[in-house]
Amino acid sequence: MASDTQGSVELKQEPPQRIQIYPTPSNEVPPFWRLKYEREAKKYWDNFYKRHQDRFFKDRHYLDKEWGQYFSGAGKKVVLEIGCGAGNTVFPLVATYPDIYVHACDFSPRAVELVKTHKDFIETRVNAFVCDLTAEDLTKQISPASVDIVTMIFVLSAVSPEKMSQVLQNIKMVLKPNGFVLFRDYAAGDLAQERLASKDQKISENFYVRGDGTRAFYFSEEFLRKLVKQIGFDTKEHSIHCKQVENRSREIVMNRRWVQAVFQLNSLSYSSITETEIKLQLLSKESSKSDNRVIESATDSEIDVSEGIIEMFGMSNSRNEIIEVNVRDWSFKIKVLPKENQHTCKSTGLMLWESAHLMAHVLATNQHIVAGKKVLELGCGCGGICSMISTESADLVVATDGDEKALELMSENVSSNLQSSSLSKLIVKRLEWGNKDHIEEIKDLKSGGFDVIIGTDVTYVAEAILPLFATAKELISSNKNINQESEPAFILCHIFRRVDEPSILSAASKFGFRLIARWPDESVTASSHSIISDWFKEDTEDECLPSKALNIMYFTIS
Repeated sequence: MASDTQGSVELKQEPPQRIQIYPTPSNEVPPFWRLKYEREAKKYWDNFYKRHQDRFFKDRHYLDKEWGQYFSGAGKKVVLEIGCGAGNTVFPLVATYPDIYVHACDFSPRAVELVKTHKDFIETRVNAFVCDLTAEDLTKQISPASVDIVTMIFVLSAVSPEKMSQVLQNIKMVLKPNGFVLFRDYAAGDLAQERLASKDQKISENFYVRGDGTRAFYFSEEFLRKLVKQIGFDTKEHSIHCKQVENRSREIVMNRRWVQAVFQLNSLSYSSITETEIKLQLLSKESSKSDNRVIESATDSEIDVSEGIIEMFGMSNSRNEIIEVNVRDWSFKIKVLPKENQHTCKSTGLMLWESAHLMAHVLATNQHIVAGKKVLELGCGCGGICSMISTESADLVVATDGDEKALELMSENVSSNLQSSSLSKLIVKRLEWGNKDHIEEIKDLKSGGFDVIIGTDVTYVAEAILPLFATAKELISSNKNINQESEPAFILCHIFRRVDEPSILSAASKFGFRLIARWPDESVTASSHSIISDWFKEDTEDECLPSKALNIMYFTIS
């Protein structure tokens, strides 16, 4: 009898089958859907904020720990937060650093609205606006070369790789030559990338779409370094961070990876920007010469740029709104461009700037500055509140601007806010800085020149500084007095943006102006130590100062 095993085949025990949690992807996202996700990127992020509001991301309080040295230190900082979302970067910065001013942009209107309705939102410290940096020019919203720090926190990853260079070029134009870009974003190999790769959600190399239609790119060191180098940035800091997150119940260890870096414009890159600006100045100069609009005594670098200044901004909107402005015992109802259109308007004169608020307060509480004097306001815009307050005690006030639309609104505002006795002392006149004919017309109004010239927020474009001082020199009185404060004065109130103080002082000196006092810094000369500080004796700083970034410069003729 044969045994039971005779003739049988020996069976080998198969190893247990391994369970693959994330199956190997078979296909990438089809071309139709790739185009749809690209074309409707704004809609998907808008839906994201509609669904999650401000509850999804946590406030980024680690910014002070990681990059505190960039935000602190001497001087006031201007920060641009790219992809601000619901303000999780903006408001921790505002709370931690009282002297910074933040521009916050996002291409999701709902995200920007969340920032504006946040309990800590203050217009004098945060400028929130909608902007798609892959398609819109950022310099229409922010003055070129005016930003100290750009923060990009998990935002560039939401942009398709082929459009990232456009975003960085946009940032490059508003960043100061010594400014920094603080960057944190997803790194290749992150757990989230592995999950997306397993679900056929790959768009291209390291680029994926999530289930809600939003997209994420995962940066390799090589890709990021090459990208920023091509745009003209030097890498000051760069590191890959890895954090293991353990799910003990499932016995899973998850790797979260992100890249953190600091970039700065290299000198060669900034030189190329400067060369472009110089070429534009030369072109403008030739045009100005042919029109005989340059002051005869001006040097080759002096040009008439009053028209060119406003061309930096987009088209204006014809609709206007009325705002109420209260300054001490004065109450004005001023017609201006609506706030939602102010960042894309053709002219900067169709709105009311913070510097005008401060200077109006100074004049309202210190009428001796203009009492019995002839006053000229340069770049009054549509508001003209400084000129209107000056009419209380000045002998004559001339409010000027180069933009006709601003002057039209200014005339309406003057007529609706002043009594006849004050109206008789105020003249509204067009004046383009450097325009010889315009200057002569102003001189004809009153011989002998003006005792006080005021300019609020008129120093934001570098090309305009020389024509500004040249015009002021032509129109200021030549009379001198023993008392410095009684001498003819040119008073500037502004926030330093594209133009720094040394550039302003250089232009002033060129035309014979001497800075004798500045605020809030210490006085320039011992004999003038109280000229500006005395203006604020009756006030605490918070009562009259709309922004801590504001400055006042007090010039006399040498």
